[in-house]
Formats: sequence, C-alpha cells, structure tokens
Amino acid sequence: MNRNEWLNQVTEDTIEPDLEICDPHHHLWDYPENRYLLEELLEDTTSGHNVVSTVFMECGSMYRSSGLESLQPIGETEFVNGIAAMSASGQYGPSRACAGIVGFADLTLGAAVGDVLDRHMSVSERFRGIRHAAGWDPSEEVRNSHTNPTQHLYLDHTFQEGFKELGKRNLTFDAWLYHPQIGDLTQLARSFPDQVIVFDHFGGPLGIHAYAGKRSEIFDYWKGAVAELATCANVVAKLGGLVMPINGFGFHKHEVPPTSIELVEATRPYYMHMIEHFGVDRCMFESNFPVDKASCSYNVLWNSFKRLARDFSSADKASLFHDTATRVYSI
Repeated sequence: MNRNEWLNQVTEDTIEPDLEICDPHHHLWDYPENRYLLEELLEDTTSGHNVVSTVFMECGSMYRSSGLESLQPIGETEFVNGIAAMSASGQYGPSRACAGIVGFADLTLGAAVGDVLDRHMSVSERFRGIRHAAGWDPSEEVRNSHTNPTQHLYLDHTFQEGFKELGKRNLTFDAWLYHPQIGDLTQLARSFPDQVIVFDHFGGPLGIHAYAGKRSEIFDYWKGAVAELATCANVVAKLGGLVMPINGFGFHKHEVPPTSIELVEATRPYYMHMIEHFGVDRCMFESNFPVDKASCSYNVLWNSFKRLARDFSSADKASLFHDTATRVYSI
C-alpha cells in the first residue's frame, strides 16, 4: 500500500471550511519517488480547507549546480519564485502558493552573508527571510539537520555576526532545533531583541531512540524551556510539525492513520501550553507538509487544529489560522 492509499483510509468532513488559512510552512521538492511540487501542494491545500496563501520553507531544493557554494542556495529562491508566479497567475485557482519565501543563507559566513541575502532579495520580491537549522544530537541514531550544525550553533560568534545582517534588511529568521537546544535560542533572542525569530515545530521534542519512553520527563523539560523562550517578545511560534517520526508518536507505523480526534488527544497539551505562553498574536498553525504527511492527511491535520481551537473566539481563530502568519511574513 502506498502512502496516499494509506492516508485515504481516513476521510473526514472539513470543519469550518470557510475559515481563511495561511499555511506558513511547507516545502517543495522533486526527488525520485518523492515529488511534492505545485500539483501535489494544490491537491492538499484544496482538499477542503480555505487555504488562501502559503509560505515556502527552505529544504535544500533546486540549488544551483555551479558557482560559489555560498550562492548556490539562491537557486532554491529562483525555483520557488517561479512556482509562486504560476500560482499568482490565477490559472491554478485563487489561492496564492508561496506568497512568502524563506530560503537559506549560511550565517556562519559572518558579515559576508549580507551579499547572499541581497542576492536572494534581488531574485524575488517574495523573499522574506532565512532558516538556518540547528538540530543536533550526540546520538548517531537521531539525524542532525541538513546544515550539519555544531551543538551550540546559535551561540557561535561568527554565526551571530551573520545573524546581525538579517536585521539590517528587515528579514525574518526561522529556527529549527531539538528540544535540548531551546535554551540556546532563548539566549540568541535576548541578544537580538529587535530580530523577529520564528520558533519552528515546537522546538523538536524528540521521542525516538534514547528519548523513547520518556515522554513525561521530556514534556516537563520542554514546558519550562518554552515558557522561558516565550518571555522574549521578538519570538513567534509555529504550531505544527509535531507528528514527524522523530517526535515518537508512531502514527506513521499504524495500520490505519489517525483521525483528527486522535491527533488532538495525543498532542493537545503541547498546543495549549504554547498558546498559553505565546498568546494567539504570536502563534500560527502550520502544516509542515509533506513531512507530516508521513502521519496524516492535510485535511485531517487542519481539522485537528480546528478542534483544538474550537472554543476560541473568531478573532483568536483568525490570528491562529491566518493573521499572525500574514503579519510576520508580510503577505
């Protein structure tokens, strides 16, 4: 049974189908037997929910094959800007895919990364910032981020010299790391209080290999680290990316994928803690597709978000599903 056949075992009526959504975190790539381009994205975003815009998140896709290594990631922005232009034509429906683009630039270049950022901005007016992933773990069983980071990347002096270049250009910074590193991000945020930082995927609470069977202990640690990070007013949070295999819920191994109710039952404490400490004006639901597609369908995932927010006011729902994302990414 292929992945789509597995996912299609669970279908649900869409909850609040008219609620406007900006999905602020998805990828695009074209790998053998793993294609996720505009066609596949639209299959998901038009599966029932009212997704009016999206933000692309860097994933090492379509880098330039020649030239300076530091400039090769600009190829990803060029590629995604083309997809965005296709969507903006209206030929593929009213939604605006990739209305914002978050690319990659190596901040360990220090101040020299400014030239890379300028080139990203020159090739797309949709370019909004970068993500430089820092996920690191001492175990070989937990895969480190594709940037091959050191343990305390966000505290590195040269990295922070590069980080300064973002603020000069009013660019955002997306942070992806694992839960033991949340304290490093808090230090970075306090050192640069005027820099907008987006906290991705709950800070990657791990639940596999050495972390398996320790969910309660890890959750307690995570709660404290998140509460401290939330005291930094320049940090906003993405609520999603929590059912990746690394999180340890194991949905991807089940004979039948989870329903939205089952997702809520498993993950509610994480979402409620984030919203409690960051507030709806600093929180945005995200799909993290197609990565989280390993565990559930797009329609089921957004149904779970709507179940989580069921008792919120209309204004709070607007913030969580649309307004925070469009404000942060200037869409």
